Amino acid sequence: MRLSFLDVVRVGTAGLRTRPLRVVLSALGVAIGIAAMVAVVGISTSSRASLDRSLDALGTNLLTVGPGKSFFGEESHLPPSAPAMVSRIGPVTSVSSTGRVASARVYRTDRIPASSTGGIAVLAALPSLLPTVGAAVASGSWLGSGAAPVVVLGSRAASLLGVSSPGLRVWLAERWFTVVGVLSPVPLAPALDTAALISWSAAAELDFDGYPTTIYARTRPDAVTAVAAVLAATANPSAPNEVQVSRPSDALAARAAVDRAFTGLLLGLGAVALLVGGVGVANTMVISVLERRAEIGLRRALGARRSQIRLQFLAESLLLSLLGGLGGALLGAAVTVVYALLRSWPAVVPLWAVGASLVATLVVGVLAGLAPAVRAARLSPTLALVSAT
Repeated sequence: MRLSFLDVVRVGTAGLRTRPLRVVLSALGVAIGIAAMVAVVGISTSSRASLDRSLDALGTNLLTVGPGKSFFGEESHLPPSAPAMVSRIGPVTSVSSTGRVASARVYRTDRIPASSTGGIAVLAALPSLLPTVGAAVASGSWLGSGAAPVVVLGSRAASLLGVSSPGLRVWLAERWFTVVGVLSPVPLAPALDTAALISWSAAAELDFDGYPTTIYARTRPDAVTAVAAVLAATANPSAPNEVQVSRPSDALAARAAVDRAFTGLLLGLGAVALLVGGVGVANTMVISVLERRAEIGLRRALGARRSQIRLQFLAESLLLSLLGGLGGALLGAAVTVVYALLRSWPAVVPLWAVGASLVATLVVGVLAGLAPAVRAARLSPTLALVSAT
């Protein structure tokens, strides 16, 4: 007599229904491993989707130019004419720059100790800075070209100074400046987040040397590589070796690469958890065989073949692992969605990760249940009935 598929499922679930607590605890080990793997892959994929969305919005065609070191290791500087020279490159669509006002410090009030700067830099900025770097003013307005004592704070600088809205005054370079705006975070120019920005004309009244410290250049997307190759020589023709050229989006891509390496580590930890869960399933099946020797002996005495006994216990192991796998996949997907929503990311749960996790649970079920199933099939009906009494 052959067992149909429904018969196999029925006899497999019968053994699980009689021991619900043990089944839940054994399946929990598998569920934790699967949930960890699905959540890690889902969170990593959601993070990359958020990065791709940000790069699509900000563009990958922004290049920055900064001073490097001289041949003797001394600090160099860019010529004041460098921004104008860069703007003459054909594929460059917009150029702006900032210059560090080295002698200036900014404080919330004039009562703050001079050493408590909070790491906030004072930068001279051109009116064209915001559209060039893809920045936006969170509240207030942007700088003009005049010499009025007004300042725009980066998002982090505003937080450090305790400024939440425009209209307040800060003590900058031994005089009061009015905050007219606060920037949103700038992913492609993170230096602006911790800066107090004043106009180039206002900086000229604060002992500013006039040298640009960072030049931002937007190019046509198809000419980024070509423009990067000539930027150094264009910005400082007399010493192109003292110029550093970078692409801010590359830093974001490098961060994503680090995240992928970290994801691999977490996947390894999830695999270890899944292995521990598989050991738990195997232990449950071994104990089940020992406890059910009377049932095995009775079924064998009534004509059940060894292959049917083997199939019964193998089905129990598969169903137990699959129960944990389904629960873990749902839990991992839920964790991914919640975490992505909290970080304002697009929630992405790759179908291949869910499918791979279910395949992994089936493999665990087979490996964990194979030995106990073979052991059950080899029991002699007479000895099984005698030892159970």
